[in-house]
Amino acid sequence: MSEIIKVGMADLKTCKAPDGVTTLGLGSCVGVAIRDPITKIGGLAHVMLPDSTAIRQNNNIYKFADTGITELVRLMEQLGAKRNRMVAKIAGGAQMFAFQNKTELVRVGDRNVEASKKKLKELNIPILSEDTGDSYGRTVIFYPETGDFVIRAVGRDERTI
Repeated sequence: MSEIIKVGMADLKTCKAPDGVTTLGLGSCVGVAIRDPITKIGGLAHVMLPDSTAIRQNNNIYKFADTGITELVRLMEQLGAKRNRMVAKIAGGAQMFAFQNKTELVRVGDRNVEASKKKLKELNIPILSEDTGDSYGRTVIFYPETGDFVIRAVGRDERTI
């Protein structure tokens, strides 16, 4: 019997097939799903902010793109995944509120997407597909066995990328 493991905000989890991982309420946050297609080991990070160096007393490394994605990869490698086979999919990074002034503070969704892509590139993990931006929240479920990344949003058809 497979299990769907819940990932909280500013959290991450790993799993092995046939289990999956899910996170609710990705607004400006980004869900970064990574898998090793050979071992079927995967994981999901719920990235809340782009850069750990911009925040003092940042005890939760899972919260940030730069440190959370690195930690997810490390934990997957501990389970037996190989970085040179890892591939990623990302979702989220919405602009949840309409503002006249598009300051850096307000652009948190865009910045989360950019930071996640940058870190994955640094780690040489290709992004196979993404569902990012726009102005709606998403709930995602990731299945490392198949690589399916199911995206649900209120008032929209369910998508699998």
